Amino acid sequence: MFERLGRTVFRRRWWVIGVAAAFMAVGGIWGTQVFGALTTEGFDDPASESSRAVERAEATLGRTGNDVVVLYTSAGMTVDDPAFQRAVTGTLDALPDGVVTGTVTYWSTNSPALVSHDRHATYAVLTLAGDDETERGEGLEQIEDDLAAPGLTTQVGGITTVSRDIRERVAADIALAETISIPVLLLLLVVVFGSVASASLPLAIGGLAILGAFTALRVMSYLTDVSVFSINVVTILGLGLAIDYGLFMVGRFREEIARGHGVEDAVARTMATAGRTVAVSGVTVAVSLAGLLIFPMTFLRSMGFGGLCAVVVAMVAALTVLPALLGILGPRVEALSVRRLLRRPPPAIARREVAHGFWYRLAHSIMRRPVLYAVGVLAVLLVAAAPFLRVEFGGIDPRVLPAGAESRVVSEAVDRDFVRNSQLPIEAIVTTPDPAGLDRYVTAVRALDGVTGADITGMSGDVARVTITYQGDPMSADTRDLVSRIRAVPPPPGGEVLVGGLTARLADQLDAVGDLLPWMALIIVGATFVLLFLAFGSLVLPIKAIVMNVLSLGASFGALVLIFQDGHLSGLLDFTSTGTLEATQPILVLAVVFGLSMDYEVFLMSRIREEYDRTGDNTAAVAVGLQRSGRIITSAALLILVVIGLFSISGITFIKLIGVAMLIAVLVDATIVRALLVPATMRLLGHVNWWAPAPLRRFYARHGLREGADPPPAPAPDPTPARTVSG
Repeated sequence: MFERLGRTVFRRRWWVIGVAAAFMAVGGIWGTQVFGALTTEGFDDPASESSRAVERAEATLGRTGNDVVVLYTSAGMTVDDPAFQRAVTGTLDALPDGVVTGTVTYWSTNSPALVSHDRHATYAVLTLAGDDETERGEGLEQIEDDLAAPGLTTQVGGITTVSRDIRERVAADIALAETISIPVLLLLLVVVFGSVASASLPLAIGGLAILGAFTALRVMSYLTDVSVFSINVVTILGLGLAIDYGLFMVGRFREEIARGHGVEDAVARTMATAGRTVAVSGVTVAVSLAGLLIFPMTFLRSMGFGGLCAVVVAMVAALTVLPALLGILGPRVEALSVRRLLRRPPPAIARREVAHGFWYRLAHSIMRRPVLYAVGVLAVLLVAAAPFLRVEFGGIDPRVLPAGAESRVVSEAVDRDFVRNSQLPIEAIVTTPDPAGLDRYVTAVRALDGVTGADITGMSGDVARVTITYQGDPMSADTRDLVSRIRAVPPPPGGEVLVGGLTARLADQLDAVGDLLPWMALIIVGATFVLLFLAFGSLVLPIKAIVMNVLSLGASFGALVLIFQDGHLSGLLDFTSTGTLEATQPILVLAVVFGLSMDYEVFLMSRIREEYDRTGDNTAAVAVGLQRSGRIITSAALLILVVIGLFSISGITFIKLIGVAMLIAVLVDATIVRALLVPATMRLLGHVNWWAPAPLRRFYARHGLREGADPPPAPAPDPTPARTVSG
């Protein structure tokens, strides 16, 4: 199948390039405008009680909220000074009614919560017009310059301001990462391939993958909300996987040319071997990311959809556009060679020297001491994963922004200098026709341990808003427990209570993630198992691959706890630790890293399976497979680490977390797991690696994802002593 596809693409290569060029033009002109259509919200479950509380309150009591929080400070005056009052109220009264639908100040409410402890500062809360984040953001842009009060220091924060700052920072981080990474990647690819022509091909596929995913995200934005943070995953996966696939395809094409094949035959053979591997890898990564689509949170679904688009476009481009480019270039793929500068032999000579060098010696060492390598690596990975056993999950607040960001400064000042949690209360939306029952409910809530106040702050017909204040961190487990106890208070007879607020949203988010995570794991593991069986004809290899991926993820998650929860390296990485991990981030890392790890597994196993089919010798197949794929896997990992590493310097903490987690996982997977643990366990398992019941062996021989009709050799007993492996 893949060989026929390669010949078809070769014969229609100019048509393929023309379609790709048109697609890139559409993506470059229209798809890149996606940034303006994205949201920073979407971390909540829309079907949860907290979300329904917001919907009920907005429908009956009208929308209120701290869209904009304006902090006014004076070194010489207090809020009791008439000049202070005139400066603030005069400024706010001049704001256009069509933009600002509600204003709350100390002088309109006499609420002590709006005055700082030293009375030299106050803040005003503005509610903006607009049905969504985009419209409210446009309103903020209209009034932001008019918020400064004469004679006072003015700082602007609030939900809409934080969202705007995050969106702008994400766009700036991506632009910086791409500006730096593209030249660095090109340079490294030139070093890996030894020629500029070869090096440029993976980057061309990466650009096509990114633009294609941007275009798909913009289409999706017309149908539903799309998270701005999906852009980061699109860039990482689109560029990273395109480079992986490009390395594998271009490297194999050069081998076939070096063997003396004509260009069409070389393209066909490349597609029959490396093309098949790319297809299996792409589908496996796509399945991992598709597991995110079952979650109701816009953030995770956007990440899944964006990543899925990037992977599919990268895979399709690698199987169509890349062989078309190789068909056009032919032997000129070695053009602009720099091998003399690098003192590297040409490919034909390098191929004959496969039985020498680092990977050859490492393969022999592993084959001689498999138990030592397996036990040692396993011990290191388990120790690295241990910190994840004490993980604490939390949510997102303005501390994800850099320390100097004005919206974060306002949030920290309000929390530090004013009544704590005045802007983050727990809210109970009570529906009842009985005023006496409402009073009894409020009294019962006030009596709960940890509650510092409960007051009716809004009422319309049968619906009332009860604002509940408390001591403690809104992200803490104790406050989440308080939400549970408030929800356990019986509603008024014949009434209904919906409890919302930041802490309630976090509790509902954790419940949703906990309920759906096993299903996501089942989807990913089940689909991966089936795909790997169809690719390699074994029931043992898929199980082993899944266990190896879990070990890599465990090491990465353990590092996340040490770095982001405990705050180690916070100074070096320039972020503020909150003592928790945002709950959706490990889920995202799990999906992405599981897919990338399978990428390297498929590359390694394809070479091993190819040699095993040829010789029937498991030990030699493992050694030769490692010899032939070790360099390309480590090169691919190095290149994707460049992409990921630049995102780990993002100014947004949880984007930094994703980058660091992926960096550690890929580094661990491509080195000690894929290069040491996998070969060691395969040497220990021997021919059991390739075991499958007879009916499944026949099924694989007929329907497996392999080129040719010859079934694999039947397993033979593996010799007890370590064998000498020849290249």
